[in-house]
Amino acid sequence: MNGHNDAVEIISPNNVLANAMLRSVDMVRPRLQATSVDRVAFCVGTQINGAPHMGTSLVQTAAFLLAKATKRTFNVDAVVRFGALDNAPYDIRLDPETHHAYQQTYFHALCSEAIDDLIGKYYRGTFDSLADATGVDYEIETYSAQQADPAFRHEFLATLGRLDQVRWPLAPSHGQVHLRLPCPQCGWAEKRAERTRLLRTGSGGADFSAVCTDHGDYEIAVSTDTGTYLDLATLYRNLIKERLAARDHVTLSVMVKGGDWAYGCQLVDEAFAQLPGPPPPPRIFTPMVLTDTGAKLSKSLIRDGKVPPPPGTHPWMLDVTEWPGDTDSYVDALVWLVGKMLADPKHFYRSYTAQELDRIMTARPGPVTGVRAREMNLYRRYFDLVATGRKTIEVRVQYPNLRTLKAGDHIRFVCGRDEALTRVMRVARYPSFEEMLDAEGPARVNPDSPREQQLANIRRIYGPEKEALGVLAIEIKLLDSIT
Repeated sequence: MNGHNDAVEIISPNNVLANAMLRSVDMVRPRLQATSVDRVAFCVGTQINGAPHMGTSLVQTAAFLLAKATKRTFNVDAVVRFGALDNAPYDIRLDPETHHAYQQTYFHALCSEAIDDLIGKYYRGTFDSLADATGVDYEIETYSAQQADPAFRHEFLATLGRLDQVRWPLAPSHGQVHLRLPCPQCGWAEKRAERTRLLRTGSGGADFSAVCTDHGDYEIAVSTDTGTYLDLATLYRNLIKERLAARDHVTLSVMVKGGDWAYGCQLVDEAFAQLPGPPPPPRIFTPMVLTDTGAKLSKSLIRDGKVPPPPGTHPWMLDVTEWPGDTDSYVDALVWLVGKMLADPKHFYRSYTAQELDRIMTARPGPVTGVRAREMNLYRRYFDLVATGRKTIEVRVQYPNLRTLKAGDHIRFVCGRDEALTRVMRVARYPSFEEMLDAEGPARVNPDSPREQQLANIRRIYGPEKEALGVLAIEIKLLDSIT
């Protein structure tokens, strides 16, 4: 990892948060104070239509670092939830008669294996590395899986009774919400849904009519249990997703979005106000990456030759696969950069030009002698056992980001401001906690607690669905401690 963060100075003006916030992560405190949730999910979504750019990576890195800060600051579990938007347009064509645009989504153009390959190619390695660097687990859900969830569809159907009220906030200029219901024969749908009509709606579902350029008029029934594909445009999709998230009393969802989303969320909030139910979930807007003109950095405009690359723009800022190094070095650089931003709300709740980011990254200290360690949080009673060398087996379940954990890796255990660095000596996998304790010995897991008490404590932390993932016994050796 990189160190000596104070070597690079960021100068930011005061803003309206100056007298209200000392830490960027405190944006989630009001909702945590008002609820009694078990965990916090920092939600990020991205269209999987090509290599991500720096702005996308900045949002994702911020989500992991905010989750890490939440765990430390509020002593609550936190996770990153990645929404892979596979309803992004794969191809667009014009109706030769009406000139209406039609689109086919990535989901309809590609098989599920190809979608998974895209996620793996552009995102999974970065997310695994971010999880290692921050000690935060993550979940991935495609939009196609999300829209098929009966709860999502129920939330959508509930809005149809007030469609006349929500369609104007979601489309203030014309009131035409982009509700796409792809043709069941070919998977193409009218991009702006000009000829899609709601025929009837009731407690059992809703019926729509639409027009396909190849197959003519068709009708579609949508209910909570039909397989009809529901392709909602950006603002409508976010309304449904956020209303569903706001009803969850176990997990507090925090929406992490690029700064340009602040404008769109005004419309989503207006739609919320037209519907009964909970208020929107909390949102955190990350810094935007700007050109020298003040416009958002756009790889599509640069790629299409409509604007030149602004000063300070490197190829990797537009396509992260152009980074001159491996994934871990890219993630380490982003963790350092976003960590600098999050150090002060003035630095985080603002925007940066590509030229300014180039200055900051150029002045970034080079790698220091040390190790790249995964971070894991521990309760105080367990941390003290690790920090004194008495606990030599750490127990976890096999979350996705731990599947590659191996001997020789390093783990930095954290409790508040205290840290203990360890080396992984061995990783053993078991089907249950009982088998793990029988094989490893309770004294190596917790020398101060009898076996049955340990088993009860572990199962209070990890429920049956987590134990079913598989149990890891991680043998560790203490290298040093910082207290």
